[in-house]
Amino acid sequence: MFAARLSKRLPHPRARVPARNISVTACRKSDALFVHRDTTYNNPKIPFEFNEENTKRAKEIISHYPPQYKKAAVIPLLDLGQRQNKGWTSISVMNYVARLLEMPPMRVYEVATFYTMFNRSPIGEHFVQVCTTTPCMLRGSYDILDTICSHLGGIKPGDTTKDGKFTVIEVECQGACSNAPMMAVGDDFYEDLTPETTKKVIEAFAKGEKPKAGPQSGRHTSENSAGLTALTSKPYGPGEFCTPEFS
Repeated sequence: MFAARLSKRLPHPRARVPARNISVTACRKSDALFVHRDTTYNNPKIPFEFNEENTKRAKEIISHYPPQYKKAAVIPLLDLGQRQNKGWTSISVMNYVARLLEMPPMRVYEVATFYTMFNRSPIGEHFVQVCTTTPCMLRGSYDILDTICSHLGGIKPGDTTKDGKFTVIEVECQGACSNAPMMAVGDDFYEDLTPETTKKVIEAFAKGEKPKAGPQSGRHTSENSAGLTALTSKPYGPGEFCTPEFS
């Protein structure tokens, strides 16, 4: 009897809604930055040690720290090793730095995988980093990136040209926002870029030349493009315009 009353109170069953399929993309591994896998060109059996010049430089760097804190030199020594190793930090470089600083290798791996300044795979002779963060993006950085990739034979960001001369990547802010759009090639910044000036810079490197770094628009550093508008008069010296008691 209770079941009969309950059945009268239950709402009519709703029409069945067809199940919605969920689209998923193919799984891609993204552990290249954090996991080492031995290859023919990157494995612990490949010897590495600083050359004579860098050995002296390493000792000088380590001397800046108290003996018990010499592990603080891990970043500059990894950078030194990367420069000697043609622009990238191999597992052998990391292990050598660990031995030099008497650190557990894992502590060095943690540093090398955290900072994007350390390249974990071989790069080209010229390492081109194009900034596409908001200020540069608003000034046309994607046009700059497309210009470089197409000019280098249609490569994509992250690729290296077949001749091994250029590696191009897309990066976040490099701190030259007032000179956007910009890119870094090696240690130098090239700013105020247009597709035309970008091509000239890339072509110069391709010819073995070293184009002048900095703004490519003709302005000096990051001065106002409309000319000097502040500090146009001689600045006053110390003590001027002070009340007598502070003179």
